Amino acid sequence: MVIIGKPMGKERPRFARMGNFVKTYTPGKTKLRESEIQLRAKQLMTGKSLFAGALKVTMTAKFPIPKSWSKKKTKEAADRILKPTTKPDLDNIAKLVLDALNGIVYKDDSQVVELNIRKFYTVGDCCIVLNIDKV
Repeated sequence: MVIIGKPMGKERPRFARMGNFVKTYTPGKTKLRESEIQLRAKQLMTGKSLFAGALKVTMTAKFPIPKSWSKKKTKEAADRILKPTTKPDLDNIAKLVLDALNGIVYKDDSQVVELNIRKFYTVGDCCIVLNIDKV
């Protein structure tokens, strides 16, 4: 599965006080990105059953090479010598994607028993490449 767009991490829940009550909500950017991932997953899962049992997920987050970089630095990034060590964190990227796929690709992300995720720069489109296999 390929999810087009710059990878983003799941934002922390927010809290709002409403009188004596505290309401917890998911930030808008996170909700929007989860919806985009869910739409893509639904398209790919049409006519297919949910994955059952233990799953292995391999995820590659591809980030754009900054246009301001020198030719040397751009080449190093394209050759995967230079890697993105900036936010978002890998665990937050995985959390957003795995949570978004609940009920669409698998019943629950607790089925994921093995997770391999990495970040790279890319010359082409930014995306997340996702492979899901039974263990």
